[in-house]
Formats: sequence, C-alpha cells, structure tokens
Amino acid sequence: MLEVRDLWKAFGGFQAVSGVTLTVPAGSISAIIGPNGAGKTTLFNLITGHLTPDRGRVLLKGREVNGIAPHDLCRLGMGRSFQRTNIFPRLSVFQNVQAAFLSHRGRGWNLVTRVDRLYRDETVAILAAVGLLDRADDVSGFLSHGGQKQLELGIALALEPEILLLDEPTAGMSAAETREAIALIERLARERRLTLLFTEHDMGVVFSIAHHITVLHQGRVIADGSPDDVRRDPGVRRVYLGEIR
Repeated sequence: MLEVRDLWKAFGGFQAVSGVTLTVPAGSISAIIGPNGAGKTTLFNLITGHLTPDRGRVLLKGREVNGIAPHDLCRLGMGRSFQRTNIFPRLSVFQNVQAAFLSHRGRGWNLVTRVDRLYRDETVAILAAVGLLDRADDVSGFLSHGGQKQLELGIALALEPEILLLDEPTAGMSAAETREAIALIERLARERRLTLLFTEHDMGVVFSIAHHITVLHQGRVIADGSPDDVRRDPGVRRVYLGEIR
C-alpha cells in the first residue's frame, strides 16, 4: 500500500529524517515509535505531502506521490489525523462529518441543493461507527478530548481512505479513553479493511495492535520488524523499551 524509499529531510543544519525506508503492506496495522525528536511527525509530514523531501521517494499503491498536495493525496486514498485535534469547533458533530463528505465528493460549491439533505445517511453511518451518533447535534467544541479524537477519526473516514495515518491517536487521553480509542481503531480497521500507520508513545498501545513496528532514533531507522523482533532487539530495549519485560 505504501513504500518509503531512502527519505531525507533537513531543516538548516538539523537532519530530521535520514535515509528512512519502510514498507506498509495493504491491510496491515503498522506503527512508528520513538521519543520526541526522533522524526516521527516530520516523516508523517513528508509522506502526506505537508513537507517536500530533500531526496527519496514516497509511493502510494506503486505510484510516486512526491510533490502531490495533501488534499490530492486524500483523493488518492490517503487519510490522516493530527496530534492536535483538527475539527470545526463551532459546527455540530453531524456537520463536521457531513462537511468532509461534501468536500471529498466535490459538492462544497453546490448552490442548488440544500446542504442539510446531502449525505445524511452516510454521515449517520460514520457517526454510528465511531460511537458519536447520540452526540450528532452537539456543538463539537464541547466534546471531551477523547470525543474530539473520535470525531476527527469520523472526519477521516468520511474521506474514504484506503490507508489512514494516525499521529499519536491517544495523545492526551485518560487510560480509559485510550483503551476505548484503541478498541475503536482496531475494530474500524478490521471492518473497513483499512491499512493503518500510526505513531504512538504508549508502548502498551503499540504492542497491543501493531503487526509491524519501525523504530526511529535521531531520524534513522534502528529496528524494523514484528513486535516480538522489536521487543528482543537489544538496541531498542536500551534506547526506548527498557521498561518492557
């Protein structure tokens, strides 16, 4: 589904990403781990078109997508969520997801049909899938942090992605919210046959759902493999996972 080949990115004299190569098979749940400064978000920004690599290639379903704008990548099947929630806080929960459908299906400038009649069934289905149907009429800015993350996931799903990149999807959540969020993400990936690539600091989350893990250290890949392979890697244990037995 996704290939990253020898990707590099520097900011002035700081080398943020150094020759990163990874492969994300279709239907897999893959994770990128590493502490702050490891280059995870920069790598996501390179993959999703928010930054241009200094060199290297990003391929989506075999097609090179370097230089393609984020909104065009969405139309090619790549969705993304951010560390900070990215919603319309003054719109209702329903309107946030409906707006994503309107944009993705090219109806944002329709001046004939009443907007409230468009994609109602599809929006209801998404809200039911992410557990927010009973909050459909609520102002989205009043949702809890976990609820806003659920809504952002619903917005991403409305863009009908084949691969979804989640940047620290449980950041700022309580332990209970984290458990609920991970169960939701895993269920949606299975039911919708999504390919997932996510970054995460919570190692319990990573090892509970990831099929494949890539470990970054100072912008470089220091380990890449199954959860068991990464667990046993002495360099990874020393640098990141010393608390895991």
